[in-house]
Amino acid sequence: MKKTILAVAALASATIFAQQNDTVQVKDVDEVVMTASRKKESIKEIPGSVTIVNQKQIQSQLTVNSDITSILQYTVPSLATSSGQTSNTGQTLRGRQVLVLIDGIPQSTPLRNGARDLRVIDPSVIERIEVIKGASSIYGNGADGGIINYITRKNNGDKKVSGISQAGITGQPYGGTLGFRASQLLSGKITKNFDYVASFAYERTGYMKDAEGINLSPTYSTAKMDNYNGMLKLGYNFNENNRIEASYIGYASKSDLNLGLKTGKYGFIPTIGEGQGKGLETTPQGTPRNHNVKLSYDNKKIWQGTSLNVNLYLQDFRTVYGYSDTFFNGGQSNVISKKYGARANFDTQLWNAIHSQAEMIYGIDVLNDQTVQKLEDGRYWTPDMNMTNIAPFMLIKIDLMKKLTIKGGLRYENIQVKVGDFNTLSTIKNDGTFTQSIFVKGGDLEYNALVGNVGVRYNINPAINIFGSFSQSYSINELGRILRTSTSETINNLETKPIIVNNYELGATGQITKWLNYELTSYVSTSKLGATFIQSPDRALTIQRAPEVVYGVEGFLHFSPTRWINFGGSYSWMEGITSPKDDGDYSTKINNSRISAPKVLAYIQARPIEKISVGMDMLYAFEQDRFQPNAKTGLFVYGEGRVPAYTIFNFKSSYDLNKNWKLSLGIENLFNKMYQPAIAWWAARDSDFTNAPGMRGTFIIEYKF
Repeated sequence: MKKTILAVAALASATIFAQQNDTVQVKDVDEVVMTASRKKESIKEIPGSVTIVNQKQIQSQLTVNSDITSILQYTVPSLATSSGQTSNTGQTLRGRQVLVLIDGIPQSTPLRNGARDLRVIDPSVIERIEVIKGASSIYGNGADGGIINYITRKNNGDKKVSGISQAGITGQPYGGTLGFRASQLLSGKITKNFDYVASFAYERTGYMKDAEGINLSPTYSTAKMDNYNGMLKLGYNFNENNRIEASYIGYASKSDLNLGLKTGKYGFIPTIGEGQGKGLETTPQGTPRNHNVKLSYDNKKIWQGTSLNVNLYLQDFRTVYGYSDTFFNGGQSNVISKKYGARANFDTQLWNAIHSQAEMIYGIDVLNDQTVQKLEDGRYWTPDMNMTNIAPFMLIKIDLMKKLTIKGGLRYENIQVKVGDFNTLSTIKNDGTFTQSIFVKGGDLEYNALVGNVGVRYNINPAINIFGSFSQSYSINELGRILRTSTSETINNLETKPIIVNNYELGATGQITKWLNYELTSYVSTSKLGATFIQSPDRALTIQRAPEVVYGVEGFLHFSPTRWINFGGSYSWMEGITSPKDDGDYSTKINNSRISAPKVLAYIQARPIEKISVGMDMLYAFEQDRFQPNAKTGLFVYGEGRVPAYTIFNFKSSYDLNKNWKLSLGIENLFNKMYQPAIAWWAARDSDFTNAPGMRGTFIIEYKF
């Protein structure tokens, strides 16, 4: 079975694909990457598919939409489309959950996935986004589909003060939709050895309306929301070999939207917001806090041929959901997570010849993750979960004749989770039946595993560079959700085994001419015990643990025929199958909550004169029709709804008044297309059937000094 799937994926990769404008794979093939192996290296040395969204591209997309989930959907081919909500449910990478980092600090909460980990930072403070596609263990728990690492800005000049000031307004052609944003970035060198970066951003959104001017659903809405982001980064160079750096990044979002909910009818009438809310005393939904503190030390020569990097970090995160009456007496829930971590990386040169070298990267990671989901009134929806992960690792990298790169590594996961005693919540099911609370005895869970990776890249010539790799991830995903639906009085009787993913990848990339770049990639990922949300007979959501195979293809083409114009695009396709009875029968498909529809991204960017830049982005999501409705009821179950195709165009432009001042104008959904995001269809629930925003414009004034 596995060999057949590999062959199919490899054959399909012979089709023509494309990738988004200005991605570093296309424009700057020597770009330095840190995420792939925890050290700086050229992208030409990585035996796998990596997407890097650079600062220019982030700023260009910011002109259209400041929501980071929207920026990612237009720049990462194998990432599912955005829901347009505060939740990034369903926005998987290669059909699996992704681990989100900020400068290497984990943002995801895999013990209880709150689906808020993508929207935890303002794009104005991001220098680049590194996306490592495919299972990875290099940063620990949660990277089944890959890693998204937001790399924040650093000081790059010798001035004492330099910066960027931005102010902008957003709005739709309907009343009440006006919003505004402002950001200030400062950086510089106070002395020869002491540098800094400071930033603050604020955004206030207006009402969000569809193409006909109707208020979108207030559930998970980004409307009437205040978003804050602050950063302070201080660095000191003791000498050319020793540097210490301390940073703080804080983010918060709170909504004061007070719209009533008018539930529609799936497939026919959208759920909308109208009138006023019920007047319940509720906490504003959003992410009230996301504090990230990091202290790092670099020694380029701790001893002969060896460098050292040490990171200490803290993340304090809380997100708040809207009011729900699915449990007795109703209420709002929170996911609260605190992480304390330390990483020590050594990099030793084994040999260094004229055209060949070898090095060993090794060290240890320590992470303590304390996560819980509670209601605002103090009731526990999950028990307290306290995870300690100690993981030594080693990676060997060999470069031969500047053409052949060989990598191989091992990581030993030693994880212990202490689970507290708790009482499950009394719930009201969709059919009106009542489930009584039960007491669940906590205890200790222990997980140990040795995971590895190996990859080869051969840069034959500029036109063709081939790569292949095998990598693994190890994660304890959604333990909290499993525990909160306990029917057993002890955790030892529950299915809490981890997810181990094996990822196989084969691809080619290169520059055929000075004006044409490409990449073709095929992949297969398998897991003996995956995790997918499915709908039980009483229409409640449960987690299915079963063997899985996910496979797909992706790629890009980029054309730069002249200096004043470039264009291209990308294509991604995937499929996922499972064996629910673990009997070797893989005829059941993984549902659409994980397996997204094929996606085409296309763009054109032109600079007809030096001061003016204009461009157009297109997103085409294919139809996804993989399941049949129930023969008796005619209804789809959760995750299996048919998703219609849709096409969206975004316009972006800028005008350089002079070397300091710039004006930018962007229009999202340029032709005011009426459509629904994919989640509205595949969720197959009346409450989730919502429209997407209609045409929305953004105007930004920028001053750079």
